[in-house]
Amino acid sequence: MSLSSVDKDTYFSGGKTTINCRGRLLDLRKPLLMGVLNVTPDSFFDGGRYLSEKEIVERTGKMLSEGASVIDIGGCSTRPGAENVDERVELGRVIPAVSLVRKEFPESFISIDTFRSSVASAAADKGADIINDISGGSLDKEMFGTAAALRMPYILTHIRGTPEKMQEDPSYDDVVKEVFDFFSDRIKILENIGVRDIIIDPGFGFGKTTEHNYMLLKNLSLFGMLGKPLMAGLSRKSMINRVLGVKPAVALNGTTVLNTIALLNGVSVLRVHDVKEASEAVKIVKYYRNF
Repeated sequence: MSLSSVDKDTYFSGGKTTINCRGRLLDLRKPLLMGVLNVTPDSFFDGGRYLSEKEIVERTGKMLSEGASVIDIGGCSTRPGAENVDERVELGRVIPAVSLVRKEFPESFISIDTFRSSVASAAADKGADIINDISGGSLDKEMFGTAAALRMPYILTHIRGTPEKMQEDPSYDDVVKEVFDFFSDRIKILENIGVRDIIIDPGFGFGKTTEHNYMLLKNLSLFGMLGKPLMAGLSRKSMINRVLGVKPAVALNGTTVLNTIALLNGVSVLRVHDVKEASEAVKIVKYYRNF
């Protein structure tokens, strides 16, 4: 099916034009950007850069001015091999950051990047709008119920294993089918308990080899059959670095290439460190789609 026979405004969003963020609508009629705000000392690319109030405000303001629609705040690194941090430590990092961003940028949309339901709930109390759970509910059995009770949009991510061990020896018989089936099953569970706004994320780098990641990227458009907006977090990840033989610090060009491929395959949300460059990719792809 060509885009000439479908609604171009809904192609990128699984048929949805908005998601309800606790009473405010987030427009999905064109791909949107989620800017990464890691308030951690050990994230793989930007750990330790945004810890003070001044750094957080400056980083957030810059991302919003460059085109970010959502600020994704995380306080527990989930890079491969990362050690789990205590819940109190995570709360101590993210709650002040959520409060600060909500105060300084009251019209912004905030997602809380956590796999803990307690952290999601505490962040919601301080103004977070969306739950971004890299574990897909696998690391906290209360997370799905919490998302339903809070009536918050939920980003459902596929992962195999835990961040500490997920890259030790990931294996699949058919990675695309297994990730698709994972989403199909968990979407039903979420909808049955009242979660209506669900975004799906294949979880690039979360328990996958480089080959698995590229197989998922090549087949992203298949996930549109699930009828949910699709998110991709490709920014500066090892699937770029291993192919190019570079470090994350110089992986921006590779990131832009993969972001563009993802957009051409129907992604609705890009989670990025580099908002300006991703925004330019969105503009060019949207212009290209008009022909």
